Amino acid sequence: MMKHLLVALAVLGTLAVPARATAAPAVRLQYYTTAPQPAAPQAEPLFNLVNTGTTTLRLRDLKIRYYFTGSGPHVFACSWARAGCSQVTGTFGNGYLEVGFRGGTLAAGAQTQLEVRFHRADWQSFSQSDDYSFGAVPAYTDWPKATVHLAGTRLWGDPPTTGPAGVLFDDFAYTSADDPLIAARNWTVRTNPGGPGVPGATWPKGNVTFPTADGAKVMQLKATNDGVNVTQSEMLHQRKFFEGTYAARVKFSDAPTTGADGDETVQTFFTITPLDAPMDPDYGELDFEYLPNGGWGLTGPLMYMTSWETYQPDPWLADNTSTFVNSSHAGWHDLVVQVSGGTIRYYIDGRLAAEHGGKYYPETPMSINFNEWFISAGQTGPMRTWIQQVDWVYHAKNEVVSPAEVNGRVAGYRAGGVTWQDTI
Repeated sequence: MMKHLLVALAVLGTLAVPARATAAPAVRLQYYTTAPQPAAPQAEPLFNLVNTGTTTLRLRDLKIRYYFTGSGPHVFACSWARAGCSQVTGTFGNGYLEVGFRGGTLAAGAQTQLEVRFHRADWQSFSQSDDYSFGAVPAYTDWPKATVHLAGTRLWGDPPTTGPAGVLFDDFAYTSADDPLIAARNWTVRTNPGGPGVPGATWPKGNVTFPTADGAKVMQLKATNDGVNVTQSEMLHQRKFFEGTYAARVKFSDAPTTGADGDETVQTFFTITPLDAPMDPDYGELDFEYLPNGGWGLTGPLMYMTSWETYQPDPWLADNTSTFVNSSHAGWHDLVVQVSGGTIRYYIDGRLAAEHGGKYYPETPMSINFNEWFISAGQTGPMRTWIQQVDWVYHAKNEVVSPAEVNGRVAGYRAGGVTWQDTI
């Protein structure tokens, strides 16, 4: 019976012969660099491309993409390649270098190495620390932060995924307040006079430093006070942040590092829109303010979370709403503010601590700021020195990110050696 059926199917032309399956091509990319310093005159990525599939691949169909930041123009060069530098090409796309081949093959199980480099046309040094594909690894390591493409199809690696909105992340890996990267990344270390704080207080640039504390580089803000001579400190980013999630890891202090305790000091993480005129309706401000010794008529320690509609400076009139926690917050804390859908939510160490909305919801873009200042000069006597530290800052534009997810993303940046990213 089966024989007659097969004959019939063959006559009708419907006898199907199973096609032999073809294994999908597969590759692995390894990387290291001979220029591991954070700032360098040129980038020097070295690649080992491995064919982990079962079929021979044409090298001219393969492209390696190395992702980096910074303005051009850039110049590409090949230092050495197993296939010969004459067979290696390098072109620049939007935020990446694409390395290709003019010819040759890569057999199943085989590998080929190539050493390339690129630099700015003017040979100015640039920072690699914020380049997505950069890593200061001393030997070939599997590297998914560079991608490999075959005829337009990605076979290996993960390109940078910041989403359509963008993020800001900074690990504060700076050398000093004079580090040129601070201005290049749109931060400002304040030196101009004025409020908040004690009238006549100065804002020395040297009050902002970047030491290593608790095993990580931090931004450190210092304020000093002897009742007569008062210095304060502030560092702020440009005004371009609005809805989304703001987060920072901040270390507050309950006592000065030198001198007697008792000053009404304010240690902060906040966003703000400039006040163009008294009671400006477009003004906005969202504050975390820690007062270890109290202030404004209340006994400390106090953690204020305040959302502002507007104010006038003289005579003083404020239109805001506040929630405060009357307990010590000395030490490290994860602070998160979610701004979305007409509601402002403040979190401390993953716990919802305040929720505001209505007219206090911001209307315009704001800057991100950190400062330490004094409500009053206090008693005259030996100099007191107060310290606030910031481990990192993060903002996700137009995205509500949970405190746990914020920590996960920051951990991912650090695991990948990323100390800075700004795609907003």
